[in-house]
Amino acid sequence: MTPFWRRQPLHRKLAEQAGLAADLDAFEPESPPPSQAADPPGFDGEARGEAGIHGVPRRRQWDAVTTVEAPGLTGDSVHFVSLVDGTLVVEEDEPDAALEPLAEAVERSLPPPYRAEAVRRTPTSWAVAARQIELVELRSLRGDEAELAVTREDRVLRVDGRTTLGRAPELERVGEARGSEYVVRARRLDGDVWEVEATVL
Repeated sequence: MTPFWRRQPLHRKLAEQAGLAADLDAFEPESPPPSQAADPPGFDGEARGEAGIHGVPRRRQWDAVTTVEAPGLTGDSVHFVSLVDGTLVVEEDEPDAALEPLAEAVERSLPPPYRAEAVRRTPTSWAVAARQIELVELRSLRGDEAELAVTREDRVLRVDGRTTLGRAPELERVGEARGSEYVVRARRLDGDVWEVEATVL
């Protein structure tokens, strides 16, 4: 019998039943060392801290994992975000049409918006994993990355690593929906569309 503390999570059981366990392994992040300080998770879904302590969330799992034929891709890995309207924001230099098979495979079980990562398995076969994300339209800030930390004692807004005295009402609303003390991290994706993650402190 498998000890309860090593029990397989549901997403892995389903992946094994579907023959996708090897694909899932390609995307599972390593556990962070227990000595790390409690920081908010990053856009890769990693919790920067020890899970279960002082509001640090456990690692997020992929919401969808599948395989697909995508012969038009040229590299060995690709990372992209699908916006609500279906627009794909791609990190690598890949032909737009070549990404369609990956997006279509993900969207059979996961609607946009989502962040996806794919790795080549054979010359034409790819494993792709995706997780749901939250987007906001943010016009109050310039720059590409922002972090808003709110506690009982202070409110600090950093844009591209620099502290600013400005306000970001859109980020405040995201954080306040979680609690009175929070950290919201945001990354510009396309125009005024930003990807956000909020962590309760």
